[in-house]
Amino acid sequence: MTNDDLPIGRRVARWRVRRSMTQQMLADRLRRSKSWVDKIERGARTLDRYSVIQELAHVLRVDPAVLLGQPRSTPAGTPDGVDDIRAALARYDIPQAPPLTDELRRQVGHAWLTYQHAHYGQLVRVVPGLLDAAQAAQSRELLVQAYRITSALLVKLGEADLAWLAADRAMTAAGDDRFLAAAAAISVGQALRASNRDPLALAALLPAANHVLPPSTSYGDQEVCGTFGDQTGPKPLDHGGHESLRGQGEHRGSAVGGTLLVQGALAAAGCGEHRRADELIGQAAGIAASLRGYDDTHRTSFGPVAVELARVLVSAQRGDAAEALRRHSAVVRREGWRRLPAEYRGAYLVDVARAYLQLGDVRGAARALVDADSVAPAEVRCRPLARTVIADVARAQPAPAGVARLATLVGLTR
Repeated sequence: MTNDDLPIGRRVARWRVRRSMTQQMLADRLRRSKSWVDKIERGARTLDRYSVIQELAHVLRVDPAVLLGQPRSTPAGTPDGVDDIRAALARYDIPQAPPLTDELRRQVGHAWLTYQHAHYGQLVRVVPGLLDAAQAAQSRELLVQAYRITSALLVKLGEADLAWLAADRAMTAAGDDRFLAAAAAISVGQALRASNRDPLALAALLPAANHVLPPSTSYGDQEVCGTFGDQTGPKPLDHGGHESLRGQGEHRGSAVGGTLLVQGALAAAGCGEHRRADELIGQAAGIAASLRGYDDTHRTSFGPVAVELARVLVSAQRGDAAEALRRHSAVVRREGWRRLPAEYRGAYLVDVARAYLQLGDVRGAARALVDADSVAPAEVRCRPLARTVIADVARAQPAPAGVARLATLVGLTR
């Protein structure tokens, strides 16, 4: 058993011995009984108050994170490197020697996997070079993907306006390829939502969905795209080797279009348009139910479980936290939950923690944050949004020990 795996009481005992202190000496300095110290060290008494953990750490002359078992593999705080990404976005002198397309495709695929595993510190170092290579290449598909990865990462790091710039670059690079443009619109919507511009996000997302979903196509009781404006948009085209809206192309269009509807529902909920949000979620559910396996070319993670997670978040935004958490308990037991990328699950669990706080359930919020940290540590430790939720939970009296540990990791104090 490593030191990080030890119960907190065992860590207290080890540090007490290292400081050449008896249980009675430690008890005297804490103004507590020897019996109390003994129970703590044996695990018979739970250390669930952050203030007590801080007091113990002070007497033992260690950082509270040491007693809490701070993992050493995942540093806390926003990774350095945003300025390098900003500089890469500001470069217009395209290198003369374009990279090999196959090599660039491999790099883009690796960057997506790094993002989906929530290794943001690693990705922030990769993105500037990836942008330079993609701008030099003769592949708009890979350039769009590079900009989308950049935008998604910047949203995580709290740089919403810079994320919007990267997403807008993706839209420009997509040109007249409606599938690439729709995928880029997902990034635009996410960046706008992150900057609290939900009405603008909604205006960008729904027309894009209309361009890739078949008009007036029924999925169950829902008619997709029936109210998204002009139905005489562009017909299926084949740009740069992309399939038209049939066969695999239909699955690809449906996955992207369904994701646009999900993002649109979240934007509508953010605008207070709750009925519209429910309608969009219903339409997305119909599309998800029609999918029978597909290659997730545009890294959407769209499917029935993703739609149900969106229902949870829409309910929470409507203020119906009880309904949101009822749905949450059901959806995380579904088989598809664990198939979602770590990034996706971690971000969702942070949002669920906020729903628990709406109900005043601090311990439920703490469990969600600890679960998020176990799934995707950087999602909790690097994101400014997660820090805010941790701070809200850590203010409780007493603060749950799991969140007390996270508060220490991200540099928050009580």
